[in-house]
Amino acid sequence: MAAPALDLDDLRDRLLAGERAALARAITLAESKRADHRAAARDLIDAVLPHTGKAIRVGITGVPGVGKSTTIDALGSNLTAAGHKVAVLAVDPSSTRTGGSILGDKTRMARLALDPNAFIRPSPSSGTLGGVAAKTRETMLLCEAAGFDVILVETVGVGQSETAVADLTDFFLVLMLPGAGDELQGIKKGILELADMIAVNKADEGEAERRANAAASEYRAALHILTPASATWTPPVVTISGFHNLRLDALWEKVVDHRERLTATGEIARKRREQDVKWMWALVHERLHQRLVGTAEVRERTAEAEASVSRGEHSPAAGAARIAELIGL
Repeated sequence: MAAPALDLDDLRDRLLAGERAALARAITLAESKRADHRAAARDLIDAVLPHTGKAIRVGITGVPGVGKSTTIDALGSNLTAAGHKVAVLAVDPSSTRTGGSILGDKTRMARLALDPNAFIRPSPSSGTLGGVAAKTRETMLLCEAAGFDVILVETVGVGQSETAVADLTDFFLVLMLPGAGDELQGIKKGILELADMIAVNKADEGEAERRANAAASEYRAALHILTPASATWTPPVVTISGFHNLRLDALWEKVVDHRERLTATGEIARKRREQDVKWMWALVHERLHQRLVGTAEVRERTAEAEASVSRGEHSPAAGAARIAELIGL
C-alpha cells in the first residue's frame, strides 16, 4: 500500500504550532537522502523561514570527559525552568565503519530528555562532516520555527567539527578541565581563536575548585596573547560545575550579554549572513558528492579510477581528473 501523500501546508502549520511530532517529521525529511524528501524539506524550510532567526544559538565543545552532556543537562534544565524552550542538537560524527552514532543517546541528558520544553536530536554525519553542518543548520531552523528560543549545538570535540559548529552558532563555548599545566600545552590555537568564552568545568569545591581557578588564570593569559582585542567582546574565562549546577546562571548571563552587545552593533546579523553563504556552499559540496555516489554507473567508474591509482597505473591527479569528468568538471 502506497504511503499517503505529504501535505506540506499541514506540516508547516503543525510545525509552527509547536507540535513535536511535526518537528520530528520535518527533521526526518531534512535528513532523508531521497530526492523527493530533500525537495520537500527545502520547500518547508523556505515556508517557515520568516519564523526563524530569533533564538540564541550556542555551540558547545570540549574534549571527551570534560562533562559536556552533564553541563548541558543542567544548563538546559535551568533555562526551561526560567521559561525558555531549549533544543539540543548533537553534531555527531558517525562511525565510518558501521554508520552508527559515536555519541550516546538521550540517556546522557536524563532531565532534559523528560522535559516537555526541551528537544534533543543528534545529527549523524554518515562520515561527511559537511553533511553534518548542513543537516544541523536545517534542523536548527526547524526547531526555531517550532518555537524553541535557545539552541544548544554540541560537538564531540574532534578537530574540524569544532569549526563546523562555530560556523553554525552565535556564541561558541569551550569547556575545559581543571589542572591547566599539561592541558594548556595541548590546546589548539584555533580553538582559542574560536572561543567566545572558556568555562573550566568540575570546579566543585576544595582542591577541585582551587585547581579550576588556577587553570582559569592560565587560560586567561593564553586568551590575552592569542585572541585579538575587540571593542565589543573580550572572551571571559569562568569556573563552573555542571554536575553540581554551580555558576551556570552566571555563565548564561554572559551569553545573553554577548548577544545584546553584538546585536546592538549589527555583528550578529552580519555573522549569520556569512554563515548562510557557507551553508550554501556546504550544500553545493554535498550535491557534488551525491552525484559521485548517486548512480551505479558513476560508482563503477569511480571504483575503476580508484583501482588504477591504487595499482600505480595512474597518478592521483589523473584519477581525480577522470572522476571530475564524470560530473562535468
